[in-house]
Amino acid sequence: MSDLFASTEQNFAPVNRPLADRLRPTRLADVVGQEHLTGDDGVLTRMIASRSLGSLIFWGPPGTGKTTVARLLAGETELAFEQISAIFSGVADLKKVFESARLRRSQGRQTLLFVDEIHRFNRSQQDSFLPVMEDGTVVLVGATTENPSFELNAALLSRARVLNFNTLTADSLMSLLERAEALEGKPLPLDDEARAVLVRMADGDGRASLTLAEEVWRAAREGEVFDAEGLQRVAQRRAPVYDKGQDGHYNLISALHKSVRGSDPDAALYYLCRMFDAGEDPLFIGRRLVRMAVEDIGLADPQALGIANAAKDAYDYLGSPEGELALAQACVYLATAPKSNAVYTAFKQAFAAAKEHGSLLPPKHILNAPTRLMKESGYGAGYAYDHDAPDAFSGQDYFPEAMGRRQFYDPPERGFEREIRKRLDYWAKLRRERGEGA
Repeated sequence: MSDLFASTEQNFAPVNRPLADRLRPTRLADVVGQEHLTGDDGVLTRMIASRSLGSLIFWGPPGTGKTTVARLLAGETELAFEQISAIFSGVADLKKVFESARLRRSQGRQTLLFVDEIHRFNRSQQDSFLPVMEDGTVVLVGATTENPSFELNAALLSRARVLNFNTLTADSLMSLLERAEALEGKPLPLDDEARAVLVRMADGDGRASLTLAEEVWRAAREGEVFDAEGLQRVAQRRAPVYDKGQDGHYNLISALHKSVRGSDPDAALYYLCRMFDAGEDPLFIGRRLVRMAVEDIGLADPQALGIANAAKDAYDYLGSPEGELALAQACVYLATAPKSNAVYTAFKQAFAAAKEHGSLLPPKHILNAPTRLMKESGYGAGYAYDHDAPDAFSGQDYFPEAMGRRQFYDPPERGFEREIRKRLDYWAKLRRERGEGA
């Protein structure tokens, strides 16, 4: 029987650790792309030098070194290292970790508790960290790819410092690939163009770049060197990092909206295409373009809303890819249109006034009087029919008497609103002349 097991074991090759794991830095100074944290003058370097490490939240995209840095911190500060993932852990797991940390503390050693994906813990689970953070049982290091301001409890955030991990630059990823070649003792079988394409495929993710490099080495035959097209075949292009329910989604739609508002059609088109490429729902983009038309352009160009709506409907009718051009056309139109948020601002002010003043009765002269009692009460008395007045403008005051006349809409001297401004100024002049309102 033992011979059978022995022969079976010989049929399996030894398990190789992934390249990304074998290439993990052993010193903070070796971490690539986070020099603002781990460099000679970095935040973490200073903390270690001062021997005052507090609880931390690492916020950044995948593959930027959050787990590696947490491990190195524990080593540099001689703390016990415990790691859990919020995806796989529950209350029972937390209790066990806390008990182990308390035991170590009673023996004179503190624990660095690294919690991956900490934002996935619910509010009560996050609150459970507070006592062990406050009494020094653990130094908490939480890692998250999501904005901590939205995903973590205020109480937890108040006890931890948030450190940003940056997406790795092309130079940082190239440096990682060079380290991988040194470790493997052979060059990547890629020409210069393919090497640059691999870096773009990694999309700022160091772990992804090393995984892609491993795939290339596995696929290459003796003496074979891949060009960009060959790399595409081997690697089956990795999709951009983009979660339609998370930060990537909101970052790109924010960038698109602000580029349109800032009248930069080139930047707006770039972010529009980024969202298309990442698989965003084009109808979601269409709805946001409609929102931009009413929020940032308004009556400066009254056609903007119609064009945005038409583009959304065109996509709905044509589908992809033909309909995407309609959204691109609307995007450029909105970016190049004159901008005004005057209606948006006026709406917010009017809404605030409506909430503030409650159920004030409109002035009686503009109320209908369908019954004799209402007529006798003064409803409709003194109403001036505007079409019978000179310039079809009576100048009457339509605000509730207790509130007085207000001005919410203040059109700028831009686009079509320049003409609206002229009309409003003219009507204001007539009001003053006729002694009504104002």
